[in-house]
Amino acid sequence: MTTDDPAMLLGLSDEALMDRVQRQTFRFFWEGAQASSGLARDRIPAFSHSPEDQVAIGGAGFGVMALIVAAERGWVSRDVAVNRVGEMLEVLLRAERYHGAYPHFMDGRTGASIPFWGKDDAADIVETSLLLQGLLCAREYFDRDEPREVAIRSRISGIWETVEWDWFTRGTDVLFWHWSPRHGWGMNHPIHGWNECLITYLLAASSPTHPIAPEVYHHGYASGPDFLNGKAYHGIELPLGQPYGGPLFFSHYSFCGLDPRGLKDRYADYWDLCVRHVQINREHCVHNPNGHAGYGAECWGITASDDPDGYDAHAPANDNGTISPTAAISSMPYAPHEAMQAMRGFLSRHGTKVWREFGFVDAFSEKRGWFADTFLAIDQGPIVVMIENHRSGLLWNLFMRVPEVREGLRRLGFSSPHLDGSPVA
Repeated sequence: MTTDDPAMLLGLSDEALMDRVQRQTFRFFWEGAQASSGLARDRIPAFSHSPEDQVAIGGAGFGVMALIVAAERGWVSRDVAVNRVGEMLEVLLRAERYHGAYPHFMDGRTGASIPFWGKDDAADIVETSLLLQGLLCAREYFDRDEPREVAIRSRISGIWETVEWDWFTRGTDVLFWHWSPRHGWGMNHPIHGWNECLITYLLAASSPTHPIAPEVYHHGYASGPDFLNGKAYHGIELPLGQPYGGPLFFSHYSFCGLDPRGLKDRYADYWDLCVRHVQINREHCVHNPNGHAGYGAECWGITASDDPDGYDAHAPANDNGTISPTAAISSMPYAPHEAMQAMRGFLSRHGTKVWREFGFVDAFSEKRGWFADTFLAIDQGPIVVMIENHRSGLLWNLFMRVPEVREGLRRLGFSSPHLDGSPVA
């Protein structure tokens, strides 16, 4: 598949353009995958100091979801997709794990852990939860009574049931992000919301073997200075989260599988929360209080990404002039007109500076005259998945069908149309 000319893409209908963007971005997870395992590489090209075979565990979860989209839309055959998932599981099953949890990075050839930085060299339950979000979708999707698909389901259940979520509470009412056999709990990072970790708490509460008590969610995640908000930004009230909502990936990562439509608990209506978060992020770019070059209705979206100085968790309150295409495009379900406007704006204004062999580059800064040459698994994945959720609800419907997830949502006090059989709008 060649890289389409941006001018040609601009002549497509919205539906056809979404399909082209998804398909081009999927190449990151297909052609760009780590060769021996099929798992998603952390980034392409790799950092000069990173092993070439470095796999991102959370990114691998998004890669599994992207593969499901590809099989459903016929970009690859189901048979080929089954083979690729089987290859992934071979490595995941022999990989180093710590009380069932995977590290942030691992070697895709051997399954050996690769340190992220400092004391973060082993268990990472947030990355593990993003992987499992994808694997559980695959367990639902590959549902045929055929030996290879039966084996996929069995192997995924084995991985899922091994994670000792309750152990990561340290006997308290909060989950801790990291653990290392060399450094113990040295990272000392309790997970408080609002952030990308709703999926972590949900899966921890859903575990059939090592579940956390509901109190861990209510006393741990639903606490801290960045959970309840209630203030208005650009005239838009934000129920939960840090000032201005934080990076947009907060409204993407957990909701690649977890369907926010009609999802509610005692704290928020999560569809409404995500829509407001996106609106605030976009309004910040339209109002452009810092006077950054290029910002506007056709160029918005601030989230964690590469930037001219390295990598940062960009947000309206931490805005250095870097726009990340994944931020706006992965918001397609929440703001379809505005996301499409940004997608077309990126193509028309910047062309091949931002559109390349694996879709949109990770980020750019007109202010600095800088355009990334990198693609990151954790940014490319949500583009494929969230566009698909907007188009068909595919991943949302698969994940919300998982029996353990449905039970976990009930245990935590959530309501959802998926739980009572109502139509999901």
